[in-house]
Amino acid sequence: MLKGVLLAFLTYAAFSTCDASVKGIGSAIPVTEIVFLVMTAQFAIILLLRPPGERWRDIFRMNHPRLVMLRSACAAISMILSTFAFVNIPLAEAYALFFLAPTIVTILSITILGERVGWRRLAAVAVGFVGMLLVVKPGFRELHIGHLAAACVAFASATSVIILRKIGRTERQVSLLGVVMISCMIISGLLATPVFIVPPVATIPLLFSAGLTGGLGQILFLAAMRAAPANRFAPAQYSQIFWAVFFGAIFYDEFPDGLAFGGIALIALAGFFTLLREDKVTSWPRRTMLTRDPL
Repeated sequence: MLKGVLLAFLTYAAFSTCDASVKGIGSAIPVTEIVFLVMTAQFAIILLLRPPGERWRDIFRMNHPRLVMLRSACAAISMILSTFAFVNIPLAEAYALFFLAPTIVTILSITILGERVGWRRLAAVAVGFVGMLLVVKPGFRELHIGHLAAACVAFASATSVIILRKIGRTERQVSLLGVVMISCMIISGLLATPVFIVPPVATIPLLFSAGLTGGLGQILFLAAMRAAPANRFAPAQYSQIFWAVFFGAIFYDEFPDGLAFGGIALIALAGFFTLLREDKVTSWPRRTMLTRDPL
């Protein structure tokens, strides 16, 4: 159990490092090209692994192909828009908006799955929304389109989670992982083709870092899922907000104010509570309600 929790913290440290590397690339190359190159590097690393008892040649043997492809589309949208958000707004603000995903899942659970949600989870939704307002401060400053992109990431991720809850028990892990990665590569590759440029030499180390740490994060994530139940390691994802503050301050001169720190704390608390409540009522085993797909 302890091993799984430690692996979870390492997982989200790796993902945060990947995101910080992506931000460092900035506008040197188009966003879709960044996604394509990083996803290609991650896919090369993931090919070295497969879940126990499953074969990579079974990637396209799906029981619910339409839902798997819809989840893949959500993941591609999430990857492209999250990259755009990282490039254009502070890391902490991007994560603050991403972390609205668990509260959106609660709302979608009521409207789509017809679940009964108690006042505690509804209160967590309200607290998370207030926290987001404290971080982003709409109405008190000009918002960037990157904020809208980050909010759309939360909706895309929440939709992906709802789909996963419907098919997670019947689909192979190689399908859930492989189809999503291949779809992201194809979609980002097609969008990057008209605007593709040779990456400047200065971006090569950052691209390598993003691909390596992103792939490492995928490996650690699968290891954490095998080592501990979801309700033990899922809350570790909220450590990403602290990595965002750290990387933002050290490398990008991004310093949240007191209100933003308060909002970050509220979002983390609300999301943490929602994750624990969701894990109690869900029936799909060893899954977690992620703010974003690990991809």
